[in-house]
Amino acid sequence: MPVRLSPFELMEKLISFPTVSRDTNIPLIDWVAEYLDSHGIESHRYIDPDQPKHALFAHVGPWEEGAIVLSGHTDVVPVDGQPWDTDPFSVVEKDGKYYGRGTCDMKGFDALAIWALVEGKYDGLARPLQIALSFDEEVGCTGAPPMIKAMQPVLPKGSAAIIGEPSTMQAVTGHKGGTGFNTHVVGFEVHSSLLHTGVNAIMAGAKLIEWANEMNTENMAAKPTDLAAMFEPPFTTVHVGMIEGGTAHNITAKDCKFAMDFRVVPGEDKEKWATAYLEKVREVEAQMQAVVPQTRIDITPRFDVPALQPESDGAAETLVRQITGDNASHKVSYGTEAGQFQEAGYSAVICGPGDIAQAHQPNEFIEVAQFEAGHDFMRKLLARLA
Repeated sequence: MPVRLSPFELMEKLISFPTVSRDTNIPLIDWVAEYLDSHGIESHRYIDPDQPKHALFAHVGPWEEGAIVLSGHTDVVPVDGQPWDTDPFSVVEKDGKYYGRGTCDMKGFDALAIWALVEGKYDGLARPLQIALSFDEEVGCTGAPPMIKAMQPVLPKGSAAIIGEPSTMQAVTGHKGGTGFNTHVVGFEVHSSLLHTGVNAIMAGAKLIEWANEMNTENMAAKPTDLAAMFEPPFTTVHVGMIEGGTAHNITAKDCKFAMDFRVVPGEDKEKWATAYLEKVREVEAQMQAVVPQTRIDITPRFDVPALQPESDGAAETLVRQITGDNASHKVSYGTEAGQFQEAGYSAVICGPGDIAQAHQPNEFIEVAQFEAGHDFMRKLLARLA
């Protein structure tokens, strides 16, 4: 008989693969495929044509539509420069916590999903169960849409998707959408004593960043809609988290690069925010070109993540609430792949072990009790599908 690993053993194995988003995840996917195959489960892949990244999806139970889909991503954020007390790519148990990169976000859930799929294979299910493991969630949820599209002609269509982002096993039924743009301001270098004859890319870029501040001030002051009021904060936010540029203190900067990101409350149009930003870009660019015509601002779309819209009597939400007993309303401001499943026609909900506050942190951890709560959830899910 092939070895049936426990959820903890599966999490240990998954975390041993350093699948930081900038690197490949193929060794992890190869291992998962081999493990599933050892239990008679055929898996399928979406292979990214532009980079060494694979997604994996599989199905157990009756070959019919209506499966519950357990959705997770395989990439993790970097550990560079973070003061870890333990090896981030080994699971260390201490003080009722499992430490390691991805324990919380979200290889802990991935391990539970793989465990449930294998157990479902042996239990004999009356209703099918599927797993979907994506890549590049951490860099803008770019890996899930082609994976979801690739699933459609291969597997029977699932009806409800449980996205296992850390929610302390609560049913999260809505999140903000997001869109972002890489911005490259190309100026013209002169000696700073003659700055009026050149174009300082940093100072031009600062006008765009100040526009972001103004938008946040306006949004914060406006009365939120009933839907927006469900979120914290209850308004669309505009954010620049990194900036680089310039050569020396006495040279007008030739280059300035930053990302302008929007987290948009449901009910607002992401495209309108994108249009507003591009209009401001063209305004600043015209000011630059009035001084030096060859200057410019290049804009490249970075990511586009749809909001998760609260559903009326959604199948995924109903199932999770029945299993967890959680009847409270939960909305979050971070983005996930849930909205992408919803756009593809699945009922979607977020529910996974761990606290989002621990995600991306040095010494990332999931509480043992949370991991066990996730395990108990999977047992109850299998009982409902049996």
